[in-house]
Amino acid sequence: MKSKFVRVLLAIAVTLTFSALAQTGSAATPSSAAAAPAKSAAGSAPATTTGPTTGTKVGTINIQEAIFGSNEGQRDLQALQKKYEPKQTELKAQNEELEALKKQLNTQGDKLNEDAAANLKKQIETKQKSFDRSVQDFQEEGGNQQQEIASRILQKMAPMIVKYSQDNGFGMIVDTSKPWPQSNVLWWGETIDITKAVVESYNVQSGVPAPAASPAAKPAAPKTPAGTGTAPKPTAPKASEPPK
Repeated sequence: MKSKFVRVLLAIAVTLTFSALAQTGSAATPSSAAAAPAKSAAGSAPATTTGPTTGTKVGTINIQEAIFGSNEGQRDLQALQKKYEPKQTELKAQNEELEALKKQLNTQGDKLNEDAAANLKKQIETKQKSFDRSVQDFQEEGGNQQQEIASRILQKMAPMIVKYSQDNGFGMIVDTSKPWPQSNVLWWGETIDITKAVVESYNVQSGVPAPAASPAAKPAAPKTPAGTGTAPKPTAPKASEPPK
């Protein structure tokens, strides 16, 4: 039986709830950009674009992939994972101690006297509660840190997305971060996806060099983690397959 540690420990659980580029309509004009800064990437309400449109095409972008696939996003995610390595090691040790006690109870429980068995069960219960609290705190703190990174980058990236869309004849851009049926987008073709183009433009604008290749540099996705020690890698949107 797999422990809870294997399922949830070595990954930072985070839900990145993005609106369809909140405030991007107003961010496209200098006069309103200063008066109405972009909202936080998390928990923002769906936005309606009030700025002028220059085309009729519909395009797609995977906001999560754009943020954490950028050089800046990868760099900051690496730094975040490095920061939490000591805590991961600490929680791993706590889990191993807890599993050892559970194994002792399973293998020796019937051989222990009543007091010893009760004492062992009490130890397990106390350590389990402490471990669960530590894991929850770890996930919440790490998730908040990831959301801060995402929000900061999105504030700078959103006006670029609007400009790219207008310059290339798009009248609407749809976020494909979540697959159908979690989102309303059933299918899209890779030819209308602007994620790569936006990431390339943002890398040039930010001036942040590409980080050294590392498994920990892969961007995070807002899915339930499988407990891998690093943030999970998102699936590129490309051409989504409709349901059978």
